[in-house]
Amino acid sequence: MMPISEIIRKRYSCRSYSVNPVEESVLETFRKQVNEPHSGPLGNAPRFALISMAALPREEWKKLGTYGVIKNARLYLAGMISPAPMATCDYGYCMEKLILKATELGLNTCWLGGTFAISAFRNAAGMRRNELLPTISPIGYAAEHKSLTERFMRRFAGSDHRLPWTGLFFHGNAETPLSSEMAGEYGEALENVRLAPSASNKQPWRIVYDDRQKTFFFYLSRAIGYRKLRDVSLQEIDMGIAMCHFELTARELGLEGNWRQNESVPEIKPWEYITSWQAV
Repeated sequence: MMPISEIIRKRYSCRSYSVNPVEESVLETFRKQVNEPHSGPLGNAPRFALISMAALPREEWKKLGTYGVIKNARLYLAGMISPAPMATCDYGYCMEKLILKATELGLNTCWLGGTFAISAFRNAAGMRRNELLPTISPIGYAAEHKSLTERFMRRFAGSDHRLPWTGLFFHGNAETPLSSEMAGEYGEALENVRLAPSASNKQPWRIVYDDRQKTFFFYLSRAIGYRKLRDVSLQEIDMGIAMCHFELTARELGLEGNWRQNESVPEIKPWEYITSWQAV
């Protein structure tokens, strides 16, 4: 298996796809993963569906709302979840696992949260009345050349730039940056959090490490204008993606720990406490 850090670095937001179909063996492996039960660390269970454009009448394609953003995609991964506390964090955590699995299989993806028509995907995904459909992602092989639209959108979103450690990770409080030396064996896990995708590359996660308790406190630093979109917080999804990167890396490195909700957590305004990773 490919190391998780290699998979994370390999993945990027792909908006231009090849017309070549996904090999059936690869598609079957990925479909099996999609159809398995999914459960997030905060107690919610999203569902996922793989949608083939071949199953939709061609006149319906333009109603999907992805034209001009995604080119030539013939498969989409759609996710659904029932509204509940921390549901969107669990959703992001579980969908990112599938995104990384697709990457490992040699497939390309792109998180889409606001540039698609839910009404067009609802029936094809088997969406239930009490569910939300927060995001979708095209699935396929990258085109040989990026479209002009894709090059513009990557530049506009700042997709190739990331905040440094000093703006994301802290030691004991919100004022003291966490050095890679202090992070120790968790340095790779934190770096993979830094490299995680997020809406408009805002990177809303903030992590405070308490070395006495061996605990990483995960906070959400909301950006203006990202609180709700279609009853979904995209930045809460981003937090789930960050949690996924952190845990998968820690597990691969043999670092034991678990997610927990601490009753007494340092309050750091305006950040919002999400969860903690308790190292063992």
